[in-house]
Amino acid sequence: MGKIAIVTDSNSGITQEEAKELGIRVVPMPFYINGELYYEDITLTQDEFYEKLETGADISTSQPSPGDVMELWEELLEEYDEVIHIPMSSGLSSSCENAIMLAREFEGKVHVVDNQRISVTQRQSVEDAMMMRDKGMSGEEIVDVLMREKLESSIYITVDTLKYLKKGGRITPAAAAIGTVLNLKPVLQIQGEKLDAFAKVRGWKAAKKTMLDAIDKDIHSRFAGEKVHLEAAYTCSEEEKDKWIAELQVRFPAYEIRTEKLSLSVACHIGPGAMAVACSKYIEV
Repeated sequence: MGKIAIVTDSNSGITQEEAKELGIRVVPMPFYINGELYYEDITLTQDEFYEKLETGADISTSQPSPGDVMELWEELLEEYDEVIHIPMSSGLSSSCENAIMLAREFEGKVHVVDNQRISVTQRQSVEDAMMMRDKGMSGEEIVDVLMREKLESSIYITVDTLKYLKKGGRITPAAAAIGTVLNLKPVLQIQGEKLDAFAKVRGWKAAKKTMLDAIDKDIHSRFAGEKVHLEAAYTCSEEEKDKWIAELQVRFPAYEIRTEKLSLSVACHIGPGAMAVACSKYIEV
């Protein structure tokens, strides 16, 4: 059986340090901040990002350069027989489609998985790929499973402020102004390609209840009879995160809840103070 390298990007939430421990590679996502180029977890830390975001810096997301991606694959193929590359959802960035196009130059040795995930669910796909590789499955077999299961996850997110949704054009200035006055909290969903509206409620308490009810319905209806991973993600303070995890644990006492900071590509559009809950179906082979 050939050796398989696994690559993802920093949208998975896997840090460069964790990647070394796991034996995988993580492509850092680039950001332009006031016209200067930064790389997530290389020249830009989470704290630095939020400091710049909150001071009103002009921040835009970018995508890894084709040259950097191809150079990484070429380096890995000197040691490995195949590469499985798991980028963020194609519905959230063109970096996935670009990787698919670049992979054609590698004569079937590089497999790009467009399984439409980000953050904690993308990380789970990486861990699932590692598990299947370690069980002796081929690159093609691993990709087939990941693509078959690609929609078997959900993320629900609520935000602290409408400022960043307005800035990104996801809501109009008028809607943001009215929403702020009425203390409206949108609950957003990633279940497939992109970030979509799920519900609109008044106040944090209602927003958290909406997310809890939604994930409960997924677990007990959509995934009835299936084992799922339960995950939480956040851009809020550690104190608020701990309260959120405590609420999740009360509602779902049978689950061990993995917790990660939301990737900066998502944080860029929703801002600080956000909370999310996610689930993804176990892959058993």
